[in-house]
Order: sequence, then C-alpha cells, then structure tokens
Amino acid sequence: DVYDAVLEVGHLNAAGAVDEDGNAVDDGGSESGGKKSPVSMLIDVISGTLQPTLGVMAATGIIKGLLALFDFIGLIPSTSGTYQVWYAVADGFFYFLPIILGYTAAKKFKMNEFIGMAIGIALCYPAMVNSTAGEVLGTVFSGTAFEMSYYQTFLGIPVIMPASGYTSSVVPIILAVAIAAPLEHWLKKVIPDVIKLFVVPFATLVIMVPLTYLVIGPIASILCSILSLTFNAIYSIPVIGGILIGAFWQVLVIFGLHWGLVPLAMINYGLLGYDFILSPYFCVSFAQTFVVLAIILKTKDQKLKKIAIPAFI
Repeated sequence: DVYDAVLEVGHLNAAGAVDEDGNAVDDGGSESGGKKSPVSMLIDVISGTLQPTLGVMAATGIIKGLLALFDFIGLIPSTSGTYQVWYAVADGFFYFLPIILGYTAAKKFKMNEFIGMAIGIALCYPAMVNSTAGEVLGTVFSGTAFEMSYYQTFLGIPVIMPASGYTSSVVPIILAVAIAAPLEHWLKKVIPDVIKLFVVPFATLVIMVPLTYLVIGPIASILCSILSLTFNAIYSIPVIGGILIGAFWQVLVIFGLHWGLVPLAMINYGLLGYDFILSPYFCVSFAQTFVVLAIILKTKDQKLKKIAIPAFI
C-alpha cells in the first residue's frame, strides 16, 4: 500500500520486477515480449509456481530414493527411527505440497501468500483427507465413467473428493489461488482500510475453501478420469499409445494429470506382473538424459551448461 501511495504522490511509474541484485527481469508482461498466448500464460503460471520449489523437491526426492534403496538392502529398515526421521521430510514435502504451492502461487498472482497457504492447509487437513473412510452418503454421475461417491455435504451440496484427498496434488491449489487472487484484489478495494487487515482474508477464505472443495477439486478429478479413459482407448493400439505417452508424459506431469495414469500402471503390476503404460516414459527419460549429457559435452554457452548439469543429475 505504501509503495502504491508513493508512486501516486510522486507521479512515478513502476519500472517492473527486479531480481535480488536490482536488475530488471521479465515478469511476464507485454512490455518484454508482447502479448502472450493463453497456452504460454498457462505454462508461465505453472512453471512460475513450481520453479521456486525445484531445489527442495529434488533434494527430498533424492532422500526418498536413497531410503528406499537402504531399506531394500537392509541398511536402514523402514521400521527404524532413523528411517522415519528422514522419511518425515522426504515424504512430508510431497504430502503437504499444496501448502507450499499455495505460497508460491500466491506470490505469482500477487496476493497475500498466507491466504494461499491457508487454502493449501485446508486441502491437507487430516479430518478432510480421512473423510473418505466414512459412510457413503451418495453418488454423483452414477452409471458413467465419472461416478464418484461423497461422504459429507456443505450446505446440502455434496463434497466430492478423490479417495486419497488432495494431498500431493498440484492443479487444485493453483486453480484455487488463481481465482482467489482477483477476489482478494477486489475485496481490498471495497473494504474500508480500518478492517481490511482481517476482513479481506476472512472473506477470501470463507468463499474460496468451499469453492475449491465443491468445484475446483472435482473438475481436476474429472480431468484425471478423462485422461485415464483416453489412454485406455489409445492403448488398444499399443505402438500409438507408447509414442503418445512417451512424448507427452512430462507435459502431463507439469499439470498434475499424470496421476490419472499411475493407478492404471499399479493395477497392471498387480494383475499382469508388468506394465506397458509407464514404460515408454522411462525409455524417453533415459534418452533425454543422454541428450542433456550431449549438451553438457558440446555446448560452449556457460549459462546453458549450468542449466544442463543439474538437469542431467
């Protein structure tokens, strides 16, 4: 508020975003690259939300992988306290990912970061996560591929949740913050300054948390269901299915839609003893690893090499 007031009183124009050293950076505006397409804007939002977490995400992923290895060879059993302490951070980061993304998404959409985190906390709240273990109150979309049961209601409206809840999810929290941001900005304009501090977060959360559970979350679940049906149809021609999933897997990961395929792969492992859904992804990843290695060995661009080395690792 003070910053905006100084600009107004001094008849100054904001010069845009800067980095920690005060150097101008591209904040996604039209001044630096013209008007962006909807797809470019969407990818910019997703990548801008995830990018700040990548270092810690990679670190916790490595810890998780090492623990799985150590448990397998008997060095650190999964029942030991040592394993549990390290696993708390390795798995905890991914379990509470909506809270972390609530913060980064709020920064991306220029809203109160703690409101974004509060929405993420609501998605990870244990009572809500465990609600699917209760008595089924009803079913929606009965008789279709999108049939879903609900276990509680909000003002008489069914609260539809995936079986595992929204922990470790990506899309619901980003969509929720994207909608919450303009709501918060509007509330700041219409609510008097004397009560703005607590009324704006109150109104934003009271509206957005139910909206996320009632609308945004189910939409994300339906997208995953559509994805599963699509790939089931595609895999009736295995070669075509392998090419498509190998080519688009990482795009699916960016949008969090890959979770619709992972359960199918697990079912295949249980029933068949092998899987043909995720194997193309591993082949593509293996090839991409050597592509990045070639870049490291061939490029003379030091900036590109700095990016390629951690990508290879």
